[in-house]
Amino acid sequence: MPTPLSKTIEKFPRVRLGHSPTPLDAAPRLGASLGIELWIKRDDCTGLAMGGNKVRQIEFPLGEARSQGADTLLITSAVQSNYVRVAAAAGRKLGMEVHVQLEERVPGVDALYRASGNVLLDRLFGAKLHTFPVGEDEPAADASLDLLAQSLADEGRRPYVIHLAPAHPPLGALGYVIAAEDVLTQARDLDLEFDAVVCPTGSALTHAGLLVGLRALGKEVPVYGVCVRRDAGSQVERVRKVAAELAAMIERPEAFNGDDIQAFDGVLAPGYGRLNDAVREAIAMAARQEGLILDPVYTGKTMAGLIDHVCSGVIAEGSRVLFIHTGGLPALFAYGDRIGNWLSEVPWGQGEDR
Repeated sequence: MPTPLSKTIEKFPRVRLGHSPTPLDAAPRLGASLGIELWIKRDDCTGLAMGGNKVRQIEFPLGEARSQGADTLLITSAVQSNYVRVAAAAGRKLGMEVHVQLEERVPGVDALYRASGNVLLDRLFGAKLHTFPVGEDEPAADASLDLLAQSLADEGRRPYVIHLAPAHPPLGALGYVIAAEDVLTQARDLDLEFDAVVCPTGSALTHAGLLVGLRALGKEVPVYGVCVRRDAGSQVERVRKVAAELAAMIERPEAFNGDDIQAFDGVLAPGYGRLNDAVREAIAMAARQEGLILDPVYTGKTMAGLIDHVCSGVIAEGSRVLFIHTGGLPALFAYGDRIGNWLSEVPWGQGEDR
């Protein structure tokens, strides 16, 4: 039955592209090794183009694009961007020409990184690839994309730009308000109450969407965001801006408290898209204990953050914890050498115990 919240969201144009609701799976072996009851929200199973959280996020921008009669989609992000990969697939599914701008965010990458994983899929979907030499200037990346859009418009195309910087309405975050409602429905059916939710926080669309959605639905469970791109202070400000705008968009401004934001950057170093031992070990633990695949950029860091929170006592022993699996699996193959060489030196027993 539609809720008042879902009726409000229905006012926004949407193109349904993903499988939803995604499964809510128990992870008993991994949870037991950490001393918690662990559940996984499987948003790696959203379907389109190997799934992930970006499928939920792109349905609303593409709804707006379709309502405007757009025939060309433009997006900017990192070389191994999951959003770019999903946008390329979604655009082609809707019969749109797709232009993607790949930013240089990760230093010292090799040929495998530039050709495998998400990049290979971008090319498979027939996206037209452009490059941008800077990796940490979102307004400049958006401006570059706007110039490209204008040139395409001058040629008679009808372009729609998915911008990166938070200066634009966070339409994609609406997908995670819906995800929050999905989680609560599934939890009620299983007679579950969660003590904590853990998710990656980067663009802030997933983090803000979950936070606002849960609060709008009356749930005060802590939402711990694990930083994947910027330090915790900067990320809190980004989430605060996106969440406040999102709460206003869904006509529930009272649902958001600006002080209700948790961001953790303890496993971020040495930076976006770069590995550390805690992330490698989290990826190995999930794989060897649950057959669960995590990626190096988002979910691997998020699991490493969850493990740190349990070890430090931020999440108490015995807690029932929900891990938001946002996908990103194609990127794993772009890191094949850096992960594969490390795994070759790790005894098969590692990852069995905390």
